[in-house]
Amino acid sequence: MKLYEIYFSPTGGTKKAADILAEAWMEESGQTVRIDLITDKRCPSEYQFEAEDICIMAVPAYGGRVPRPALDKLRQMKGNGAKAILMAVYGNRAIDDTMLELKDILCEAGFVSVAGISAVAEHSIVREFAAGRPDEEDREELCGFVKAIKTKLESGGKSAADIPGNRPYREFGGVGMIPKANDYCNECGICACNCPVQAISKDNLKGADESKCISCMRCIAVCPKRARLIDGAMVEGTRAKIGKFCAERKNNELFL
Repeated sequence: MKLYEIYFSPTGGTKKAADILAEAWMEESGQTVRIDLITDKRCPSEYQFEAEDICIMAVPAYGGRVPRPALDKLRQMKGNGAKAILMAVYGNRAIDDTMLELKDILCEAGFVSVAGISAVAEHSIVREFAAGRPDEEDREELCGFVKAIKTKLESGGKSAADIPGNRPYREFGGVGMIPKANDYCNECGICACNCPVQAISKDNLKGADESKCISCMRCIAVCPKRARLIDGAMVEGTRAKIGKFCAERKNNELFL
């Protein structure tokens, strides 16, 4: 049996939550195979899993859906009956149909989803929402989920039935926030190299292709000069729009 930690994490929050889960699963023994869906250049179809394997599948919720680049790669993998632990990570608003969509695409790829987890991480745009999360309280909660999932598997439990979401999935209309560079940009090109959808051209490093950009904010996260940002008025608009849904601390949830 191998433990795989497979994640799409443009700004690091999803990976942080998945890391907690993987570390709790392996405790202090064994090794975890980590697959970063953004930086790994191998063809996803090259991945061949076995039925005994455990795969933590972690994605952020973008407008209540799985980010398209993550879906495109996951659907090409060969699950071969490997057990998937679904992880939908969100910025303290809601996951909507993210986890159900993830389950459906993994089922098509041959994985068996044995559990689902909704986990809270710092919002990628309005950073004060869920600031600093996952924190120590989250860590304790997620480690408890690992014990519950192991107990289920040891008792012969298989596919998870109680995965939240609706079909047809929530319509994704895009976020519409396109980061652009300011005068501090020295055109080093790090943003272009790290963009998961190649929305930043090396011929125009200060801009972005709005038809490709998924507003993942990775270019902002990796910029060493902190020279990329989104329009302040748009951030304020988002803060006002979702603030009432994000004000109170939400707990992580386990679905078996």
